[in-house]
Amino acid sequence: MPVAKRRSRKNEPTGCVLVVVAFVIVAVLGRAFEAQQRAHPLYGQLELLAAVLVAVGVGVGWWQRRKRNRAAAAQEHRLRVARSTEIAPYRQMNAKEFERALGFLCERDGCTRVRVVGGGGDLGADVLAVAPDGRLIVLQAKRYAPTTKVSGPDLQKFGGTCFAVHQAQVAAVVTTSVYTKQAREYAQLMGIRLFDGDALAGWASRTGPAPWH
Repeated sequence: MPVAKRRSRKNEPTGCVLVVVAFVIVAVLGRAFEAQQRAHPLYGQLELLAAVLVAVGVGVGWWQRRKRNRAAAAQEHRLRVARSTEIAPYRQMNAKEFERALGFLCERDGCTRVRVVGGGGDLGADVLAVAPDGRLIVLQAKRYAPTTKVSGPDLQKFGGTCFAVHQAQVAAVVTTSVYTKQAREYAQLMGIRLFDGDALAGWASRTGPAPWH
């Protein structure tokens, strides 16, 4: 499932720690160089300069990492806000409107023979299409509220028909919500692709892949 992974910062050294480490390096090496300097003054001065450069390098490296992390966090926030705005209209649709919206996205992105077939007797298939590369796509649409997760039994019903009955070459469940752990594990076992609300927003806004990519 194409979900962005957030980078944990718990284990990243803080600026204060790195500065302390740098000063400790200078202090320890400085003491060691004192003895060298008594015997070889120039040698001691050169080594002390090298220690200072190491400390400066540590500080510069920390500052650059901090700058990159802030830029990445800002970009992640902008993308999250944009996708939250993008998914809102889909959550306001009814089930049939959501199915038609997925059919539209398939057509927009180059699929052919797109059919919205959801309803009574659909055997788990809401949208059928042929991908640009010729593979048969079977989508199941789950227009759920953000607090309602797509469950394992939901996936099991779809898994029982998408390949055996519909002969899918790409089977995916697309939701405006998220999936339970059981649903994710079953999907991985069966080779079913999962598109949650964030992934759907990425597909709709062309900032993320389509289900058949």
